[in-house]
Amino acid sequence: MNSLDKDYADGLLDNCDPPCLTLYQPTHRHYPENQQDPIRFGNLVKALEESLLKKYQESEIGPLLEPFLALAVDHGFWNHTLDGLAVFGAKSMFRVCRLQRPVAELTVVADNFHIKPLMRILQSADRYHILGLSRNEIKLFEGNRDVLDEIEPAQGIPRTMREALGEEVTEPHQTVASYGGVGAGHSPMHHGHGGREPEVDIDTERFFRAIDRAVLDQHSRPSGLPLILAALPEHHHLFHEVSHNPFLMHESIDIYPDDLSSVEELRQRAWKLMEPHYLARLSTLVEEFGNANSKGLGDDDLVQVAKATMGGRVAKLLIEAQREIPGRINPVTGDVELDQLTDPEVNDILDDLGRKALKKGGQVIVVPSERMPTKTGIAAIYRY
Repeated sequence: MNSLDKDYADGLLDNCDPPCLTLYQPTHRHYPENQQDPIRFGNLVKALEESLLKKYQESEIGPLLEPFLALAVDHGFWNHTLDGLAVFGAKSMFRVCRLQRPVAELTVVADNFHIKPLMRILQSADRYHILGLSRNEIKLFEGNRDVLDEIEPAQGIPRTMREALGEEVTEPHQTVASYGGVGAGHSPMHHGHGGREPEVDIDTERFFRAIDRAVLDQHSRPSGLPLILAALPEHHHLFHEVSHNPFLMHESIDIYPDDLSSVEELRQRAWKLMEPHYLARLSTLVEEFGNANSKGLGDDDLVQVAKATMGGRVAKLLIEAQREIPGRINPVTGDVELDQLTDPEVNDILDDLGRKALKKGGQVIVVPSERMPTKTGIAAIYRY
């Protein structure tokens, strides 16, 4: 699996060598519902092929569709799906991302990848990571208020102390001696020397430092998500002491994940820690918008926000979750033209504004409708 957060942060989905193939599909976690998923995927791949045939030769289409067709018959993959699927293919790349939220079925062949559905997932305010940490190994999880899943650590992140330290792991110094006589009936006894416990503590600290650096570089920094530590209480202080991860939350879960009865129990503990921060963050944004709006530095008028977004004036943009406003935005003037989503050339204006605000260096937050400070589906805080 590819890392959606890292691919998005690194800009790998911004450009490609056309034709760029995009496929979205809702999927299912459990049997028997998941039995239909590969069939539906195959139908979507056929839709991609039909679209390609309108412009490209079969000899060009074959290599493009080959990884899609291989995925269609990968039984191991289809037995471990989540709630949605995003697949991106081009001449020089193929990326597969399992999603923790459902997406509508969609296939697009264009000069760029279609990434708007990802924005609402990536910018939602309730997402977080969990680092399960022991002296000898780690586990990583990604979740939101409703679901939590274990994820594969990014390439280069050591899973165990042995992977992190290699041959530098301190081995106990042992000597062999005989006590109580020699000869038949007497076995040599092994005794450790050299202060093993301090050496273990040194190895643990070095392991924690390596994990902290790797998780920060490969997960926290690309995603910007809060990181919750799940470890035995005796490991909390040391990890917080050596950590340089600004996304690490002060509160921790006082047990290693394997010692819990289920991932669901881990999610419940994590959300108990996350929810106050989540609500406080939304409350702060609402208050910030109110203050900005009273000073003429905020707006909830779609037309005015569109013009400000195109002009790079938006510092923070709050978008109502699940809200759609179909239409077009003039990329030069910012003028808005409302329309119907049934037109294939019509997009969701809110998603378009969010994507543009991000490219202009703004911050985008997808907010539940009950927490939005406006009724228009959008709230902007301006830089000036």
